[in-house]
Amino acid sequence: MSLEVLKSVLLWCTAINFAVLWIWFLMIVFAREPIYRLHGRWFPLSRERFDSIHYAGMLAYKLGFFLFNVVPCAALYIVT
Repeated sequence: MSLEVLKSVLLWCTAINFAVLWIWFLMIVFAREPIYRLHGRWFPLSRERFDSIHYAGMLAYKLGFFLFNVVPCAALYIVT
């Protein structure tokens, strides 16, 4: 695999992961109640616990997104 292909793959992965994170954020902001009710059917969660789980999940997703997509992509663009 050439460096150009690798840069392109990482750039697309970055864009897709950013879109997933943005959609997740928008769903929590604008559809929190329906999502809470849906998850409430499966798990006995308080609203505070529900919010903290989603906040921690978004934090972990964002951390992985930066470590495995953004930083390697930026490094390849700097080096080449």
